[in-house]
Amino acid sequence: MAAEMHAQRAAARRDLAVRAAVEQGLVGGTDEAPPLVCLLDTAGIRASAAALTDAFAAALAPGTPALHAFAVKACPLVPVLRLLAEAGIGCEVAGPGELALARAAGVPAARTVLDSPAKTAAELREALALGVAVNADNLQELERLDALVGAGPVRSPIGVRINPQTGAGTIGALSTATATSKFGVALRDPGARGRLVRAYLDRPWLTRLHVHSGSQGVPLALIAQGVRDLHELAEEINAAAGRRQVDTLDIGGGLPVNFASDERAPTYAQYVGALREAVPALFDGGYGLVTEFGRSLLAKHGLVLARVEYTKSTGARPIALTHAGVQLATRTVYAPAQWPLRILPYDAKGAPKDGDPVAQDVAGPACFAGDLLATARELPPLAPGDLIGLPDTGAYFFTAHYGYNSLPRPAVHGFTLTPEGGVRFAEVRPAQSLAEIVAESGGPLRDALL
Repeated sequence: MAAEMHAQRAAARRDLAVRAAVEQGLVGGTDEAPPLVCLLDTAGIRASAAALTDAFAAALAPGTPALHAFAVKACPLVPVLRLLAEAGIGCEVAGPGELALARAAGVPAARTVLDSPAKTAAELREALALGVAVNADNLQELERLDALVGAGPVRSPIGVRINPQTGAGTIGALSTATATSKFGVALRDPGARGRLVRAYLDRPWLTRLHVHSGSQGVPLALIAQGVRDLHELAEEINAAAGRRQVDTLDIGGGLPVNFASDERAPTYAQYVGALREAVPALFDGGYGLVTEFGRSLLAKHGLVLARVEYTKSTGARPIALTHAGVQLATRTVYAPAQWPLRILPYDAKGAPKDGDPVAQDVAGPACFAGDLLATARELPPLAPGDLIGLPDTGAYFFTAHYGYNSLPRPAVHGFTLTPEGGVRFAEVRPAQSLAEIVAESGGPLRDALL
């Protein structure tokens, strides 16, 4: 019942924000307003952060160190990172760009974790100088770290990422724990486990272990199995060392998101329950804990709003041509079965649109036939000037822009309800200008090849 009420409140906030976005000129059905805008529900983001921290705090032994680090790749926007930091969430970064964003948001190095399968020596050197935690991806990277650690005192906690090889979910391209995944040290390959234990015994400065066995399409039991394998390896290393060398387990993220409705499923509490069943010792205080959630923190709190520019019928199929397509919903366009999105119809004033549903295609603006958000979707008949809303797009959609046709990045605004029942917007990222598109496409260097 509580989950249903939460979903209803989130939907009500969303509808208020759509109407207010039209009234305040952030998006609209005429040329006086932009044809495309992206919105973030700040109350929803705060609620997700609280749900995460509360679920683990309720299960962990009192006093257990815990860092929940947001996977910056999911929504690399500095104001979002700042909001999450204020809610007690750090940053997991996968390269110098994301590290720069975390630092710009004011996230302390001690609350930042660096993961990447291809870190350069310069990236490692910077992380160690700052005191950022580092998870080495492979044994060659450990050899590189040997030289850097030997060059002087290091404040950074350092660990190794393992691949438990527990298997794929329903989306192979995202599954990080397959037998041949590019990530981490493959735990079940012949001799790998022994080499890992030896690597720790030879390096007393290795104090962490890392796994990321979850992703969209992976069931909770399979994610928990990877964490159990991580815990077992830590116990084996510490037994071999005769001391508590490994003191922190980084269990990654990858909690799946429900794209079929406003319900949050699975919840962080359900995930913690699966972990407690699979590896109860994880919560007894013997190890500090790090998590790296991304999509599950942000996805449900993002909304794309796009104007319907034209409608027509081809082969007896109604088609609505909109300004949202592959440039934002890249995964949906190229893999619609794996990344379906709901389509929420609104009229030109931003009110939810009713009417007898008609099967119609919803298309984007890009110049290729596959730029479709939905095919034969049952919706009230759409008309020019209407708006479509794409919910659940707060992670990996409008922040992973695909520059096909040089379509500009849209503006992003956060919204908050005021005590009077109004909606207040705050610009998170301005819309990309045509001048900026020209500049990043070599405009200032136009004669370079003459």
